[in-house]
Amino acid sequence: MSNMLNPDAIFSNNEMSLSDIEIYGFDYDYTLVFYSKHLHTLIFNAARDLLINEHRYPAEIRKYDYDPNFAIRGLHYDVHRALLMKIDAFHYIQLGTVYRGLSVVPDEEVIAMYDGSHVPLEQMSDFYGKSSQGNTMKQFMDIFSLPEMTLLSCVNEYFLKNNIDYEPVHLYKDVKDSIRDVHIKGIMYRAIEADIEKYICYAEQTRAVLAKLADHGKKMFLITNSPSSFVDKGMKFIVGKDWRDLFDVVIVQAEKPNFFNDKRRPFRKVNERGVLLWDKIHKLQKGQIYKQGNLYEFLKLTGWRGSKVLYFGDHIYSDLADLTLKHGWRTGAIIPELRSEIKIMNTEKYIQTMTWLQTLTGLLEHMQVHRDPDSQMILEEWKKERKKMREMNRNFFNSHFGSIFRTDENPTYFLRRLSRFADIYMASLSCLLNYEPDYTFYPRRTPLQHELPGWSDQLCTGTFRIPFLQETVQIK
Repeated sequence: MSNMLNPDAIFSNNEMSLSDIEIYGFDYDYTLVFYSKHLHTLIFNAARDLLINEHRYPAEIRKYDYDPNFAIRGLHYDVHRALLMKIDAFHYIQLGTVYRGLSVVPDEEVIAMYDGSHVPLEQMSDFYGKSSQGNTMKQFMDIFSLPEMTLLSCVNEYFLKNNIDYEPVHLYKDVKDSIRDVHIKGIMYRAIEADIEKYICYAEQTRAVLAKLADHGKKMFLITNSPSSFVDKGMKFIVGKDWRDLFDVVIVQAEKPNFFNDKRRPFRKVNERGVLLWDKIHKLQKGQIYKQGNLYEFLKLTGWRGSKVLYFGDHIYSDLADLTLKHGWRTGAIIPELRSEIKIMNTEKYIQTMTWLQTLTGLLEHMQVHRDPDSQMILEEWKKERKKMREMNRNFFNSHFGSIFRTDENPTYFLRRLSRFADIYMASLSCLLNYEPDYTFYPRRTPLQHELPGWSDQLCTGTFRIPFLQETVQIK
């Protein structure tokens, strides 16, 4: 228990010094601003009503309410089979986490459907979840997608329980369109603006972070898909009426990820009344708000290129992937789930469970060479206990899908993408307040499998040691 993980720390995938960063960029939703639990209920209910009123779905689906404890971020959805599941970094389905509607699918049935538990690469979606060449796997990477996954599962459940023959592909598209319309038609934006204190959490110290960066002479910009009036009201609430004075450039309705790839769309200036002006943009001026545009024009007008720029966002694909792969910017991922998961990992019960699970795995590895009946019987008992302990470990985080970062042993597909596209990651921007502006983040040297003594070696040599959680520097 002496090596607690710090939930307010910043974790590094790639070495990076803040002394090299001159420009800080930010997404808006779930980066600069955090939302209360009420927002997902609002999105779920509004999309459910759109299904009924505009897509002619049965009114009986109104009996389903949003369950915040059902889905986690990073899950995959098989569009043709109507199955929600968790997949690891090696494209293997984690058995016990495959759901048809609101019910788990037996392992034997999953193995029969997929001829095992592996999902071939050609069946996986691309970065943005677009289905191509008949691919049917959609990955939900956005925090806003939690209500979408839950609504999909609830409507599937209704059809299954009532023996209604339906086409899963149509259901997926209708739910996707309904969730999209909650945003595009302004339903969500109007509700938040009407009761901003109910939906926006003030506690993430956004102004303190921005003020600290400004005091150290850092340039700052905002690129968001949200509309101008919505962002303005939210930023006035969490930062203050002078929020625009802190930013050198503000871009709204950017349509990320297209913003990072489409060279054709020019910027348009938005006046104080929210009206789009027709002027040609020769310079991105401080205090002004711009709409649309593209990153190539942004780079030409600002000259902000390469590794001196650090951009923060919560969506690993739409916010971060293109910036690190194509443009050489440094990237920071905001993962709100990180804080609660670390707090769970610091509990005595979790540590004890993981210690015994690792010990049990080591015993199985070492003792499997004994082929006599008595030894084999003991090994079978250990395997049953190990399976039970794995289920217990999953339930610490989410009773249906477990942690967003791990399957039983392997990293999740979500974590694999996070490790690839984010130089650093943290629970919220407030974590930056714990670090000086010249701090260097060093990734821990994680031992490769051939660099780390095996459990069987430790047991045989008598040097067995209880595995420990990595120590995290406690920042004053």
